[in-house]
Amino acid sequence: MDSDWYAWHADYDDPDSPLSHRLAEVRRLVGAALDQAPAGPLRAVSLCAGQGRDLIPVLAEHPRGVDVTARLVELDPRNADLAAGAVRAAGLTRVEVVRDDAARTDVWADLVPAEIVLVCGLFGNMTDADVRAVVRHCRQLCATGGTVVWTRHRGAPDLVPTICDWFAEEDFALLSLTGPAISSAVGAHRLTGRPRPLPSGVTMFEFVR
Repeated sequence: MDSDWYAWHADYDDPDSPLSHRLAEVRRLVGAALDQAPAGPLRAVSLCAGQGRDLIPVLAEHPRGVDVTARLVELDPRNADLAAGAVRAAGLTRVEVVRDDAARTDVWADLVPAEIVLVCGLFGNMTDADVRAVVRHCRQLCATGGTVVWTRHRGAPDLVPTICDWFAEEDFALLSLTGPAISSAVGAHRLTGRPRPLPSGVTMFEFVR
């Protein structure tokens, strides 16, 4: 997909933009997941992490942030560099930024299942079939009791209700979902079943124009 993902982040700096509102809700849900997480070490993964704005500030400020080993995977080198700089500035020694294709299962193999899985900014850039595939893979990425946070635009046809159904089919319970009046839906689901093994050498999705 030919998009300037670095320039795309500019709307985050406008507090009135839909993207900024989406970011605030994602951060709230990440904080809630940390609040409810069991004591002890935690793991977090962020697919197509961009500049890390979803996760890094929350880990830097939350009391449980020091318990989290996290991996953010981002393909754009400019965004990856900014995310890595933010990690260093925050002193998050257990957080790493990897420049790679987040669709490859191999980049996650040693860190999943995780207690927090971020799938933000993905579902609007792939086919419906790949959205379904990613939801299925979330059952492999997420630990029992862990939380998946995801986003998807509400443009017609609105796939958000179907995405929720797909999560339910994979034994995820709905925790939170923004209403249809908000142009970019933000959802959170908790895995109530057992995670499935993550296969090696699989490409989970592909971005499309």
